Amino acid sequence: MLAKRIIPCLDVKDGRVVKGTRFLNLRDAGDPVEVAELYDQEGADELVFLDITASFEGREIMMEVVRRTAEKAFMPLTVGGGIRNLQDIRNLLKAGADKVSLNTAAVKEPELLRASSERFGSQCIVLAIDAKRLTVHSSRITEKKHCQPSTVNREPRWEVYIHGGRTPTGLDALEWAWRGVELGAGEILLTSMDKDGTKDGYDLDLTRTISEAVKVPLIASGGAGTLEHLYQALAEGRADAVLAASIFHYREFTICQAKEYLRERGIPVRL
Repeated sequence: MLAKRIIPCLDVKDGRVVKGTRFLNLRDAGDPVEVAELYDQEGADELVFLDITASFEGREIMMEVVRRTAEKAFMPLTVGGGIRNLQDIRNLLKAGADKVSLNTAAVKEPELLRASSERFGSQCIVLAIDAKRLTVHSSRITEKKHCQPSTVNREPRWEVYIHGGRTPTGLDALEWAWRGVELGAGEILLTSMDKDGTKDGYDLDLTRTISEAVKVPLIASGGAGTLEHLYQALAEGRADAVLAASIFHYREFTICQAKEYLRERGIPVRL
């Protein structure tokens, strides 16, 4: 069995790492370069860097901040935010990113997933999905006949949001995940908007639903508050990796503590 990955996330706004609850009420968590260096020393398997307002503000990602972060992160680095075309992806890879995360751009132009995976390889194209649970069947969700599996009578359902969680799309998260992989995404970064920053645990229904439907690695995100939550996402949610922010940024737990806990519970990790 492949080792499961522990991935800290740097949500970056105005050049600073921030963390909020359900994408709101952001508070400062430090300098991204310093935080990246700490996680590298602690043995994080990967690092995710997301410029969370670039797409909404219609601007390019802060390339110099990415470059300085990559210099301190001697582990795979995924970068997202403000990516619009193949040249943006090329620039990020040249700046030190190992993978790029596409969310808003992929929804607006799905063929960007195909073009980027063909140009740079699917292994470095991550489809980021910000999903919000629907309490009832919503008329905003549009069925896509070309997607699998059928979701007409399925509950619960989750809607895809873009622009850092600001804009609903009418896309069903399961159908979009399936289509994104079909187009060439080599990995999915799945964030529960309902759970993000709550520290109540991951949305295991969402995580398991998507992970069982696609054949690429899935990173569970949103809701980690205890080490048990990490275990649940991997064991019950069947995720390939867990992404967390608050518990690591504010030193409630270290990467080492998380890996030791998981190893003791029978989850294969790299120590």
